[in-house]
Amino acid sequence: MIRNDLPPPSESPKGVAHPGVIDFLGFDSKSDEVLMLLVESRPWTGGEQQHFQLQEKLNAYLSFILDGEMLEAYPDFDGKNIRIRLECNTPPTPELITFLQVVYDQLALQGIAFEVEAMGKACGSANSEGLCGEA
Repeated sequence: MIRNDLPPPSESPKGVAHPGVIDFLGFDSKSDEVLMLLVESRPWTGGEQQHFQLQEKLNAYLSFILDGEMLEAYPDFDGKNIRIRLECNTPPTPELITFLQVVYDQLALQGIAFEVEAMGKACGSANSEGLCGEA
């Protein structure tokens, strides 16, 4: 069961286009992991702006984790594994998959799991073949 420890959702915009907003933060007691979601409801266009927005959103999430803000706000998360999941309605473009593979590798160095769920199909940290089957 996932417990969302954030206050009730506000009218704040969410999604990759809004890097200053955490789309979802909760604790999955079944896997004993903190789960952070990034949501992209727009189709991947391959455009530079969308790619930049994704980078900014990931940087904001990492800053929240690595700068200690998350533990300051949620001390019960101390010592828990962290998983970041990008949920999108369409599969990433080949260029974006290359970028996401770098993200996957760099987050793994920090001990943070990363996965992408496109149209309900998850790939990433739990997939031994790498991100979205790419090696």
